[in-house]
Amino acid sequence: MAGEPDVSGKVVLITGASHGLGKALAETFARGGARVALCARGEADVAAVAESLVASGAEVVWRAADVRDERAINELVQAAEGRWGPVNVLINNAAILGELVPLAQYPIPTWREVLDVNVTGALIAIQAVLPGMRSAGNGSIINVTSSVGNVARANRGAYAISKWAIEALTYNLALEERDAGIRVNAVDPGVMRTRMRQAARPDEDPAQQRPPAELTGVFLWLASDASVNVTGQRFRAPEWRAP
Repeated sequence: MAGEPDVSGKVVLITGASHGLGKALAETFARGGARVALCARGEADVAAVAESLVASGAEVVWRAADVRDERAINELVQAAEGRWGPVNVLINNAAILGELVPLAQYPIPTWREVLDVNVTGALIAIQAVLPGMRSAGNGSIINVTSSVGNVARANRGAYAISKWAIEALTYNLALEERDAGIRVNAVDPGVMRTRMRQAARPDEDPAQQRPPAELTGVFLWLASDASVNVTGQRFRAPEWRAP
């Protein structure tokens, strides 16, 4: 679209792409001419997103894959690379909420699952795309964080801890990959009209929340060559304005 950062021809991998922000990102990048690789755990939902994009003329590969499954994520990356070449952009969006209870009462099996999906899953996707990015000498990794990822909040449980970890992962990886031409940044999308937000804050009126499609601009910019020297930073999508 006119005025948006140029992502045409970029190969973009989006995790958790079956609904909410992930779906909005897939649609936005496809509309901008990117080639999109998508995954989510729900086969019917991610297939529906992929089919809709293909019907609109987009180039898409997809898998029903859990981000904790190294083999499945590597197969998706290999499928994208085999068709289009190295993945240029990774958006680590997949996450689960877990329970919203005090840490003293937090169930350990749920704790392990949330951290495994939200943090280890992100690292698995990162490790899958890094060889191709290093070979190309460039790449953009965008990790989705949250308002609870850098400000302490009571009763946010493993989800909040996982987002603090995602931010630490972002900053450390940015240092490690800078010389390889790979930039790594975090984006807090803010309050959105999603199923996760409704589960976390059932007291809120969804009509007062912004749809995810209105919050994709910073992701496009970070994926584009316009942000080639930007790394190790945290952005708030609702407040971001194009430089």
